[in-house]
Amino acid sequence: MHTTEDSNASRLIHAVIPSPVDELTLVARGETLIAVYFAQHARRPSDDALGDRVDIADSAVLARTRDQLAEYFAGDRETFDLPLAPEGEDFAQRVWAEIRRIPRGQTIRYGDIAAELGQPGGAQAVGGAVGRNPLSIIVPCHRVVGADGSLTGYAGGTARKAFLLELEEDEAASAARLF
Repeated sequence: MHTTEDSNASRLIHAVIPSPVDELTLVARGETLIAVYFAQHARRPSDDALGDRVDIADSAVLARTRDQLAEYFAGDRETFDLPLAPEGEDFAQRVWAEIRRIPRGQTIRYGDIAAELGQPGGAQAVGGAVGRNPLSIIVPCHRVVGADGSLTGYAGGTARKAFLLELEEDEAASAARLF
C-alpha cells in the first residue's frame, strides 16, 4: 500500500530564490536537499525534472536553505547545517564529502583532493565529480582550484566562482589582493 506520506517523502519539489549571484533553484526530495542550481548552471536538469514548483514556505528544508544561504551571503555563516542527499555515484559522493571539509576562505587543488582520496594522479576524475556537484555553494566546489591556483571551470561560471571566493576572504587576504 502506498500512503500519501510515502509519496510526499519521495516527491521532488523546488523553489526559486534571489541571491547576489543570480536566481538559485533549490530542489528537495521530502525533507532533504538534493540540489542548488544557478539559473545558467552547466548540467542543470530541465525544469520538468525538478518536480513541482512550490512556495518556499511550504517546505521546511527549502525555507531553511534559503535562510542559511542569506546568512552565508551576509558573511554570518561559515558552514551549512542541512539534511543533504545529493545523487551521484560512490566516487562523486566521496569527492563531495572532501569538498565539504574545505573551510570558508580557503581553497584546495583538484590533485590534493585526489591524493586525500588515495588516488594520486586522479585530478581529472576529481574534476569530473566536482563538475557534477548538484549542491552549489552548499557543497563549496568553488573552493577547488587548478594546480596553479587558477580559477578553472565552475558550473556557475568562473565569474561566480571569483565572487564567492572574494565573499569568503578575510580582511587580510582582501587587502593583499591585487585585483
